Amino acid sequence: MSTIRVVWGSASAPTSMASYDAALAAAGVENYNLVSVSSVIPADVDVEAVGTAPDLGPAGERLTVVEARATTADPGRVSAALAWSQSVDGGPGLFYETSGEMGREAVERRVREGLESGQQLREWPFGDPRVAVESCQADAGTYTTAVVLAVYGESDPIL
Repeated sequence: MSTIRVVWGSASAPTSMASYDAALAAAGVENYNLVSVSSVIPADVDVEAVGTAPDLGPAGERLTVVEARATTADPGRVSAALAWSQSVDGGPGLFYETSGEMGREAVERRVREGLESGQQLREWPFGDPRVAVESCQADAGTYTTAVVLAVYGESDPIL
């Protein structure tokens, strides 16, 4: 694994799961079985914010991710954010995620605060933080989901 790609998407649909699936499709990762990990970036790995994932392997395979996800059935805004910072010396790094029924500025502020808190727990020389935010308007009568995911490498066979 040499690259972690940060992808994002949002969508509305008649059910919660359908809106989540459609948001994953907007991010390009709808055909994989997602396996969530906590938030540590391995040393010597590139992190690229790409928006939509390229082809990462055959459908149905396992894909390792850090995921920020928010779904609502209420009108208003729904937002997801992922912040990250890597060691300046090529060492490990850290992802932090947050989401909720709030606007872009609020979710970005919250994820930056979380990342800063996580950095204080570690004695690594962190570089400047980066943030990816997906925020969209949710309308009454439908479910809306926003996702931001850090996708670790390419897919692996699940069986």
